[in-house]
Amino acid sequence: MPIKPLRWLGSSLEDVRAFPEEARRQTGYELFQVQNGLAPSDWKPMASVGTGVIEIRIDVGTAYRVFYVAKFPEAIYVIHGFEKRTQQTPRAEIDLAKKRVSDLKRVRLQRRKKK
Repeated sequence: MPIKPLRWLGSSLEDVRAFPEEARRQTGYELFQVQNGLAPSDWKPMASVGTGVIEIRIDVGTAYRVFYVAKFPEAIYVIHGFEKRTQQTPRAEIDLAKKRVSDLKRVRLQRRKKK
């Protein structure tokens, strides 16, 4: 099976690049696992963001989270990356991710209509 490409939505690439080195390295490894059809080491579904959205949990003393969608055949879409400072995921992070998922669905629909 070929490796699925990553597509970074919004500021997700810049957000992950702002993680400390150890968190970036672990994020890269986890996303590479996903690209190869495997599950990340520590994850959970994020139905509150959208169907098929997965949260990768990175803990390097500080908690980091990366949301992605891998259900589409053309790519893995990295939706959002952030430092998690509270027990519950902040509403602003969920709302931003929801908007990016909504935008992604709209763009994919427009592409299908053009074909």
